[in-house]
Amino acid sequence: MPETVGDVQVLEFRLEDRKYCIDIAHVDEIVDKDELTPLPNSEPRVEGVMDLRGITTTIINPKKVLELDETETGERVVVLESDDDEEGSVGWLIDAVNQVVSIDTDEVDESVESGSVRGIVRQDDDFVVWVKPEEINN
Repeated sequence: MPETVGDVQVLEFRLEDRKYCIDIAHVDEIVDKDELTPLPNSEPRVEGVMDLRGITTTIINPKKVLELDETETGERVVVLESDDDEEGSVGWLIDAVNQVVSIDTDEVDESVESGSVRGIVRQDDDFVVWVKPEEINN
């Protein structure tokens, strides 16, 4: 279902040397990575769990979902909004947070949409990949 036309605020972040963004409406908070407890027999994208103020937060590595080479370990976690507090929360391990920017949804190139990618945002002489959180998390 297409978004409404107009400006949307997105959180721009970095994985390796590439820029990605996510609709800010999906973001609850950004925290420093704490000690992770590995989960035996979990999917490769799951790095483990961490305690975030008493809530068990599953930490996902989007680099594995997006099939990126991993040359550095992320030190920040983007915690996503959760519909159900009983289930705990989900966070993405990222390398750096860049900024929150407004983008015009008319300017998003959706011809490259696939799986976890919603589209491409052209920013100056650079591209920012807009990712779908529901595809990274599942």
